[in-house]
Amino acid sequence: MSRPVPAPPGLARVDVPALENDLRAAVEGEVRFDAGSRGAYATDASNYRQVPIGVVVPRSVEAGATAIDVCRRHGAPVLSRGGGTSLAGQATNTAVVIDWTKYCNRLLSVDPDARTCVVEPGIVLDELNAELGAHGLEFGPRPSTHSHCALGGMIGNNSCGATAQRTGKTVDNVRRLEVLTYGGLRCWVGPTGDDELARIIGEGGKRGRLYQELRVVRDRYGDEVRSRFPDIPRRVSGYNIDALLPGAGFDVAKLVVGSEGTLATVLRAELDLVPVVRHTAMLVLGYPDIADAADAVPDVLDGVAPVRLEALDDRLVEFMRAKHMHPESVDALPDGRGWLIAQYGGDTPDEALEAARTTLRKLGRADTDGNVRMTGAPDEQARLLQARESGLGATARAPGIPDTWPGWEDSAVPPDRLGDYVRDLRGLFAEFDLDRPSLYGHFGQACLHVRIPFRLDEATGVAAYREFLERAADLVASYGGSLSGEHGDGQARGELLVRMFGPRIVEAFGAVKAAFDPDNRMNPGKVVAPFELDADLRLGAGWRPQDRPTQFGFPEDDHRFSRATLRCVGVGQCRRPDPDGGVMCPSYQVTREEEHSTRGRARLLFEMMEGHEDSPVRDGWRSTEVRDALDLCLACKGCKSDCPVGVDMATYKAEFLYQHYRGRIRPMAHYALGWLPALAKAVRPAPGVVNALLRAPGIAALGKRLAGVAPQREAPAFAGETFQQWWDRERADGQPEPGEENTVVLWPDTFANHFAPHIGKAAVRVLESVGFRVAVPSGSVCCGLTWISTGQLPVAKRVFRHTLDVLRPWIEAGTLVVGLEPSCAAVFRSDATELLPRDHDAHRLADRFVTLAEALLHHAPGEWRPVSLDRHAIVQKHCHHHAVMGFTTDTTVLRRAGVDVEVLDSGCCGLAGNFGFERGHYDVSMACAERALLPAVREAAPETLVLADGFSCRTQIEQGGASREPLHLAEILQEAIPDGRSPEPTRFPGERSGKAVTAAAVVAGVTAVPLVWRRLRRSSRS
Repeated sequence: MSRPVPAPPGLARVDVPALENDLRAAVEGEVRFDAGSRGAYATDASNYRQVPIGVVVPRSVEAGATAIDVCRRHGAPVLSRGGGTSLAGQATNTAVVIDWTKYCNRLLSVDPDARTCVVEPGIVLDELNAELGAHGLEFGPRPSTHSHCALGGMIGNNSCGATAQRTGKTVDNVRRLEVLTYGGLRCWVGPTGDDELARIIGEGGKRGRLYQELRVVRDRYGDEVRSRFPDIPRRVSGYNIDALLPGAGFDVAKLVVGSEGTLATVLRAELDLVPVVRHTAMLVLGYPDIADAADAVPDVLDGVAPVRLEALDDRLVEFMRAKHMHPESVDALPDGRGWLIAQYGGDTPDEALEAARTTLRKLGRADTDGNVRMTGAPDEQARLLQARESGLGATARAPGIPDTWPGWEDSAVPPDRLGDYVRDLRGLFAEFDLDRPSLYGHFGQACLHVRIPFRLDEATGVAAYREFLERAADLVASYGGSLSGEHGDGQARGELLVRMFGPRIVEAFGAVKAAFDPDNRMNPGKVVAPFELDADLRLGAGWRPQDRPTQFGFPEDDHRFSRATLRCVGVGQCRRPDPDGGVMCPSYQVTREEEHSTRGRARLLFEMMEGHEDSPVRDGWRSTEVRDALDLCLACKGCKSDCPVGVDMATYKAEFLYQHYRGRIRPMAHYALGWLPALAKAVRPAPGVVNALLRAPGIAALGKRLAGVAPQREAPAFAGETFQQWWDRERADGQPEPGEENTVVLWPDTFANHFAPHIGKAAVRVLESVGFRVAVPSGSVCCGLTWISTGQLPVAKRVFRHTLDVLRPWIEAGTLVVGLEPSCAAVFRSDATELLPRDHDAHRLADRFVTLAEALLHHAPGEWRPVSLDRHAIVQKHCHHHAVMGFTTDTTVLRRAGVDVEVLDSGCCGLAGNFGFERGHYDVSMACAERALLPAVREAAPETLVLADGFSCRTQIEQGGASREPLHLAEILQEAIPDGRSPEPTRFPGERSGKAVTAAAVVAGVTAVPLVWRRLRRSSRS
């Protein structure tokens, strides 16, 4: 009989201080036992939470091996972790977590002729395939997390994805692995012939003993493996003991694949590659129900083999519509309530399309049918796939039902039995009174995805969770299926393996575990000798977060901050190494630190709420760990739109800063930069004097030091005349009254008003040229943005209420308000209603506040017919514009004006309001800009326009050494005004403020300090 697997070691057996000291002394890398790191790594994308002992980020594979050696000497458990997106709990443990992704992420070699490559475990799939693209090759399996999942994690989980329809699972694409066992055996493993097997065993040693024990497992349990392992495309549950059988080549590498780090750590991998599909065509088929679509899978497969065959149901579409996710994708679906999406490949576009047509003819349908959509256009195919790939984002926090969770999210059955399985699973949902969840997945291989509304925060819900999983396991086993068809067993299904395989096979799994890891130190409690499936829950009946009153209303989170911190489901899209057309998460893109990702910060905020007694973050809102993790958050709001579940870290940060510094002295930058609008108002009498002071040698350096401003930054120059002053002088005879026809209010934001009045003037010309009558508020008005971003929320509320008072006549008249600064527009459209959720005027204003592009395209009194400029422009879209308003309207407006638009895939500019000016942020700020934005601006042709609506974006470009003068949309569009309709036409690049500093101005500035100081104090009090 096999040896029993020992129970996982408790922390009492590990001398943690000594372990930390020895790791620091021996390992070249980052050794972190602090509360912040442990909190950030306490969960993955599953329902489970286990606080790690510590975290090691090795700088090389050798350093990682050294870390495991140190852990072995201390008897400390080890968890090797990739992207941390596991859904079954295999990437969380009370162990030393080794994160390979930051440094051990190289493609080591490529053999195009053999179609193989060798990689380190931390390399991201998309980055690998980008490097392989030059050879026309790729690593075939492509899970939905392809933009940020690591190859080591894919090997650990035996990942699949939609492309597994063509290429198979990860196990089918791994040739050899270099592994390291807890006991210190380090070697390359792969297929082993009989003679080589005999030689290895005969040589003895650690490897010989391992292979001998594995051969015993093969011989003892081989018959049961043949009879009990499901013969289906997506059997991912359990260890791949079938890889040891005669005819399978005694392939130890394939045995290790899918073992979830419980057997050995993968140090390097030799992978098989496949040719890139040159051209594709797509066929979307509508059915009355998703079960009917499942019934049709065998017919679709019985012909030309698709490269992928996906499915989604009407419930997923409902959720997407309710969340306004990819509406163009949903609208592109043909008639039906359940859909199959089949994609075909070919060497030419016609070949791919003919494959789709062949299938269509076989099914007796035509491309003109209402329930059919066929296309060969790459952009249309991408849009259609978005609907399917949005599954997790649409079903997490699904509207109208309780929160949904993984647990039974990836079961698989034989493809010809999928329809009946779907019906029986729905019956089980009904029996447990679970709101009908969405069903979707990789139907070509009969792998079904679902997130279920379990009530994991109460005892009865946890009990129902256990009972449901047990019943579902019995159901899928009755179909000859697999508990997991993609995501692995971990803790969610390890306890259920006996229901699928029977006791003898589970005994065999234990024997394999004992051969590799006899002391049970490699990711203990997962797969073999598993922790209970309802233990270590992230919530659970004992979860009691400490909710306290907040300044923001969090209306979409039941008005509870603790619920807002639960938005993050751990999928890790914020860890994308490249922005890829999005914004989230700029600090992670630069630092590659988990704590600087949206997910890492959300995890720490969750720990901060003190819902668990073992939380490493113990100081609540006063937590220095959370403060430090949020310090490099640029508050770009990219996560609000790019995160699949809409985490809004900028809002969370603002709330945290308010609570953290409430009643305490703040950093000086909060006063200097947070009170910028008041300062701008105070310097109105003598802007030239203040400009001189801000640039005077010695005085400027001292001022930056006292204000907490980065010494490398140059203060933007105040304009000699503000936009409002120009307006009052220009329109001395008055302006239209509220309610007058075709009137719009042009919002005089602080930046356009005090620093760039030429933009306001240009906007006036553009608006009046299309028939608008422009009004501008008088006096001091502000959206409160700078106070929001520095967490001075009560002040922000007072400022905004004052603004509502000023605008009330226009609000009551339903007048359109046009904003020029994207961050200010985002405040009016989003933040203000969350700060003042019960203020009706705040909501009315949010509905009537538009961008310049929206005003022209959707609200102009007459048809807007600009002159064609015939120019090319590169565009840096502001993060808040991207996140809150979207940028499509602006690109449409520019194209109508004859501008060839190239929107840069540059992410955040890095300045991000006060962030890039604060001391300690300069390096990260510039690193963000140098990733794509500044190089693109430098490389642009001299005649190319550089467009950046955001004041921060323009400042970053101007101060980043790009030697270009960026323009606002208003400046470009004023050149497109037809002749005779512009009162003051100007030519590119437009007038600019900010005069040269003279010695006389410096002297005058020094004498004017008392005047400016008095005005600033009066402005602050008001």
